[in-house]
Amino acid sequence: MTKHPSSVLITGASSGIGEALAMVYAGKTKNLAINGRDANRLKMVEAACKHKEASINCRTVDVVDQNGMRQWIETIDDSAPLDLVIANAGISAGSGSSGETDRQAREIFSINFEGMLNTIHPAIDRMRQREKGQIAIMSSLAGFRGLPGAPAYSASKAAARTYGEALRGALQRHKINVSVVCPGFVHTRMTARNQFPMPLIMDAERAALIIYRGLQGNKPMIAFPMASHFLSWFMGILPNRLTDPIMNAMPNKYD
Repeated sequence: MTKHPSSVLITGASSGIGEALAMVYAGKTKNLAINGRDANRLKMVEAACKHKEASINCRTVDVVDQNGMRQWIETIDDSAPLDLVIANAGISAGSGSSGETDRQAREIFSINFEGMLNTIHPAIDRMRQREKGQIAIMSSLAGFRGLPGAPAYSASKAAARTYGEALRGALQRHKINVSVVCPGFVHTRMTARNQFPMPLIMDAERAALIIYRGLQGNKPMIAFPMASHFLSWFMGILPNRLTDPIMNAMPNKYD
């Protein structure tokens, strides 16, 4: 495992955890590739990263664009073979009193799961040839138990979590390491819309450092905060007849 990767790619780097991770790795690596949907904010992140050590490649290619992502990732890998790819891009949406719409559910799955596949598989194809590399898949503590206020988000993150867990074993013989990242509440533009208490919420910068250290140690799962991780896991294994009344009483997420 490369504890100090020289070439790193991060998606969803225009804000939140992705932006914070970009700032961390810009000072730790030689080559950093970042993307995001907000071109203006991504340019600001790029400018901030340029004050550090890394050479920056910045693109606004959408993670749902399978061909566009493959072309971009292969171009990056041709010039600086990727050691670490962090599939971070993701969205949520408010369900409100009327519930989650069909459009919202499909868009969330498209970005959170298909976008993750579009990010990691072009890199895996190259890493498999070299027999080395590291993949990080961004899930969430919301993926341990379906949340009535965010059905598609929690389901997409559950899919990402189990896919990453299985992929870790599948790629072991190719000497490619896979870590699944499951944060709790983090201060981002996504959580800023939440109109309910968010226990143990932390800054994106602190979350990024936890993720960075976990990836250095090749942890299979990087889940935090510990108390929230335990509670999410525990709610996930309890019988539904016990957890449904609790979960159904939680407030909906609003846009």
